[in-house]
Amino acid sequence: MKGYCVGFFMVLSVLVLASATTSKFQNLPIISFDEGYSHLFGDNNLMILKDGQTVHISLNERSGAGFISQDLYLHGFFSASIKLPSDYTAGIVVAFYMSNGDMFEKNHDELDFEFLGNIRGKEWRIQTNIYGNGSTNIGREERYSLGFDPSEDFHQYSILWTENLIIFYVDDVPIREIKRTEEMGGDFPSKPMSLYSTIWDGSTWATNGGKYKVNYKYAPYIAEFSDLVLHGCAVDPIELSSKKCGAGDSLDDLNVQTGLTSDQRSKMLQFRKNNLQYSYCYDRVRYTTPLSECVIDPREAERLRGFDPVTFGGGRRHHGKRHHHRSKASKTESTTSI
Repeated sequence: MKGYCVGFFMVLSVLVLASATTSKFQNLPIISFDEGYSHLFGDNNLMILKDGQTVHISLNERSGAGFISQDLYLHGFFSASIKLPSDYTAGIVVAFYMSNGDMFEKNHDELDFEFLGNIRGKEWRIQTNIYGNGSTNIGREERYSLGFDPSEDFHQYSILWTENLIIFYVDDVPIREIKRTEEMGGDFPSKPMSLYSTIWDGSTWATNGGKYKVNYKYAPYIAEFSDLVLHGCAVDPIELSSKKCGAGDSLDDLNVQTGLTSDQRSKMLQFRKNNLQYSYCYDRVRYTTPLSECVIDPREAERLRGFDPVTFGGGRRHHGKRHHHRSKASKTESTTSI
């Protein structure tokens, strides 16, 4: 009986610790679409369901679709549960991201989740990226598998953005952390941004460098969004330095400025061990010296070298084509392979 009680309390303590790492975000209010967002493009390719909290955006031969937050934000926690299209999805890009490109065309900031479709039988990949002050010539991409089929059910994708820290989450598990360094300068996003969600045709680059393209006989391709969270201080669009903080909008009460707990970091390292496929920090073809914010993990470096010894081992450069794509949704460079 004594052993049972000890075991019970050990299990209970683990559960309490695990829940404590995510509860500060789980209790944030979920808003309806009309409370926080507006239709961006796509005419009838955007549909708000009767509950007011779920929205479908679709891609067909005529158009993609997208929506945008009604406010600009300077820092915050932003989240959505997303269910991606299924079956043959090559060439499709679904994006959940922050940007101010419409206001700062030459020096915009951006924080990206991009979901890259694939041929039948191959998995979706997820790509994260950051830009600051128009630094699109310096790619900071990372790509991952997910370890689950994101078209079977909803999964939560979140971005935490503070003055000195950015964290990307999948289902409350942190998958990437970027800490601001002095050397980054303006490359760290620092201007107010809107939140966007879009679906569009990325046939020229998204799947195996453009080898596999969108096949519209399977259209419409539908991405579903729910559990929308916009938690941060809205910024006046005229006086960009003027914050409009309602009660509870500030990140200060969430105690997130110091970064990840040891438990969260352990979960992040496990995710990256299982799913990381590309990181600019280890790309010796693009960067002979890692950028200042890169924290090099020798075990991570070794795994990536096994995946691609030329890119991650500093060997001879490939002579294949690189595909560039620039759009409202993203300005990343991708050399994704199946």
